[in-house]
Amino acid sequence: MKIYPAIDLNKGRCVRLQQGEAALETVFYEDPGEPAGLWKDAGAEWVHVVDLQGAFDGTPRNKMAISRILDAGMQVQVGGGIRGVEIVKEYLKLGVSRVIIGTRACEDPEFIRDLVAEFGDQIVVGIDAKNGMVRTKGWVEESNLAVADMVEVMNEIGVSTIIYTDISTDGMLKGPNLLAQEEMLKLSSANIIASGGVSSYEDVANLAGLAERYPNLDGVIIGMALYEGRVELADLTRDFGG
Repeated sequence: MKIYPAIDLNKGRCVRLQQGEAALETVFYEDPGEPAGLWKDAGAEWVHVVDLQGAFDGTPRNKMAISRILDAGMQVQVGGGIRGVEIVKEYLKLGVSRVIIGTRACEDPEFIRDLVAEFGDQIVVGIDAKNGMVRTKGWVEESNLAVADMVEVMNEIGVSTIIYTDISTDGMLKGPNLLAQEEMLKLSSANIIASGGVSSYEDVANLAGLAERYPNLDGVIIGMALYEGRVELADLTRDFGG
């Protein structure tokens, strides 16, 4: 099971939001290349990056900051405001390993079909949900689409990786929603990356236990718990994988 340390970007800085609320922002690093270097030294092979401005505005805003993260030498997956094929091409040319499509995947599945046909497993679909319903545009809008229905479409398209975020737990440090993650693992044979709520070593151990029963649990994204020192990334990469 891979450990994906998270870097959220706003105005070029590494920040965290509580439940996606822009007003509840904490700045942790002015230079996002700094945490990327720390995470690499701790044994992580990947970093999960979200352009928060891109998610809210609908177009990427932090390419220079992403370049700084890439300089650390890790594999990078990026999401936030990626709603056109040219942006996908720009990120891949920049050196990003995978791009994450969220809002447009919900609104325009045929766009995902075209991307998967052209870029294969470099395309990741992000599903952000609360109470079984998909949220879009930086979590500020609730769609009329049930998670199960969206997953069915992504399965048919052949999406290889899905990031599933339970936003009721994200940034709250109260533990992941294991039941919701298990339901997602049952719905799809795609690689699933769990996100939201990880607050301790035990939380990651619980997800690793889930991975023993569901081999398609590819990994877990960890954000606030790292920044607040509640978990040591080196311990997680040592015991559960980079």
